[in-house]
Amino acid sequence: MKRSILLLPALALLASACTVGPDYKTPETPASSSYLSEQDAMTKEQHIALGKRMEAEWWTLFASKPLSDVVTRAVADNYDLAAARETQAQAEEAVKAQAGGLLPQLSLDATAGKQKYGVALFGPTNFVIPPFTYYEAGPALSWNLDLFGGRKRGIERARALAEYQAHALDAAYVTLTGNVALQALTIAATRAEIATTGQIVAEDEKTLSLVRQSFKAGAGTQVDVLSAQSQLDNDRALLPPLAQRLSVARHALAILAGKAPANWTPPDFDLSGFTLPRELPVSLPSELVRKRPDIRAAEANLHAVSAAIGVATANLYPDITISASTLQEALMPNGLFEGASNAWAFAAGLTAPIFSGGTLTAEKRAAEHAYQAALAQYKQTILHAFGQVADALTALQHDGEALKAQEQAVDTAAKSLNLARKSYQAGNSGLLQIQDAERLLAQAQLGLIRAQSQRFLDTAQLFVALGGSY
Repeated sequence: MKRSILLLPALALLASACTVGPDYKTPETPASSSYLSEQDAMTKEQHIALGKRMEAEWWTLFASKPLSDVVTRAVADNYDLAAARETQAQAEEAVKAQAGGLLPQLSLDATAGKQKYGVALFGPTNFVIPPFTYYEAGPALSWNLDLFGGRKRGIERARALAEYQAHALDAAYVTLTGNVALQALTIAATRAEIATTGQIVAEDEKTLSLVRQSFKAGAGTQVDVLSAQSQLDNDRALLPPLAQRLSVARHALAILAGKAPANWTPPDFDLSGFTLPRELPVSLPSELVRKRPDIRAAEANLHAVSAAIGVATANLYPDITISASTLQEALMPNGLFEGASNAWAFAAGLTAPIFSGGTLTAEKRAAEHAYQAALAQYKQTILHAFGQVADALTALQHDGEALKAQEQAVDTAAKSLNLARKSYQAGNSGLLQIQDAERLLAQAQLGLIRAQSQRFLDTAQLFVALGGSY
């Protein structure tokens, strides 16, 4: 009966408990309806479908089975992604750990000891208690009433941090898949450049043979032969750096797939094995804010900082804890569970800050400043995301223009080289004209390969900037 009477004030206080600090509200979504002030028309090969939902994983739009296979391998075996998964799981467990603190805490305590009281304890008397051994055992209960919601805000903060880690995992996934696609496209582009450079070297060898024949026939000079040999040597020198670039891309892709370069070789990707997506599903800016992982992570961080204000505010108010225990006390172990050994205790403790030298109020103001900083970072993250999408869209527009110009340049340079060779054979021009025409053709052919590969790369960059697939 007495225990019930003692519990009534605590229960009344608990019923009237409140949660101090601001309740988090999602910031307003930017009102922008497009990424560019003036949306440029795309080329005939690609069309922007603004507001259309992406129905499949974005890399499947390139219709490359080898790419899809490598992405699947990387998602399964990449260590950065594995670490992100474990970090998220850790954050989820932290939420459960903090939530458990809201409930009464029950423990079983047991003590065995030996003690002797001093003579001064009983004053001037000849009564002396000899040393004795004692035993105690029983359950103990404690409960922090969290009247002002400091613990609840702490749990809210932990949940927001767990949400942050979930979005960080999503961001790691998007980054990984994007890097796999970019490295695969780099391999394909570099192999195409190597093949084109090999064709240029073959053309140089034909020119050198032509010059040597002319020299033997008395129509050329040794200077012409050396000049043609020099052009061949210079173009051959282009191959080793390309081979190194290819090796680096292969090694990077192996590491992304969770393998050592010596233990796994990626497929020999070809540009012809990729299909350029004709229609590009592009989220509306308002959808991007709710989809892109880094924006969602920034918002989760903002929520966590908002909850921290509540924690700092609750620290300014009293904290009440109730505790209760029931014990069995005896001087001998076999006397622990006798009726006469029963003992119990009930207590309520209050801690209220009176003077802290300004520490608690400063901590609250610091939490408020941290919220404003996180809000600014959130808004900046959105602007950065919009800028990345805008850059990718304009890059694709310019890629189409560059590709068309390079195709024209290759056609013109090929015709010019053909005429230069005929003119040289007829004795109407010198070797210099042939070499100039070869250089122009070589530059145009390599430029065409780079323009083709850049359009694939920028398409992949657009999908990554959009936050990957839904």
